[in-house]
Amino acid sequence: MTYQFEREPVSGIILVYAYLNEKHKMKLALDTAASITTFDVNALCMVFYPVKNVIETGLVETANGIVEVDIIQTDVISAFGHTVRGMEVQIYDFLAHGIVSDYDGVLGLDFFKDTEFTVNMKNHTIEVKK
Repeated sequence: MTYQFEREPVSGIILVYAYLNEKHKMKLALDTAASITTFDVNALCMVFYPVKNVIETGLVETANGIVEVDIIQTDVISAFGHTVRGMEVQIYDFLAHGIVSDYDGVLGLDFFKDTEFTVNMKNHTIEVKK
């Protein structure tokens, strides 16, 4: 299936509206350079998504240096007609690290691991095939 996407007017970032547990709408930036999907822990707390069940803690290299993140397992994440159950994601406190963002996180390539997807920047579409 082919889906339209929006781009942030100034930066050109591809915006994705993903759903956690089919009810919590999260505004994410699609980042094809990100291996792992990451959520701002503050955004998750605001929709009362449970963030206490940390599987492990890891280190991630960012533009601001190496930071510690927690890993949790989500129930269901859906975007572009694609659904992933039981996906592990990173959670990170954006505000505690001085990051003020219009986004609730970053949708990484791990979300698309069992798909073939094509991003068409000219037409602002993404095609996702299972």
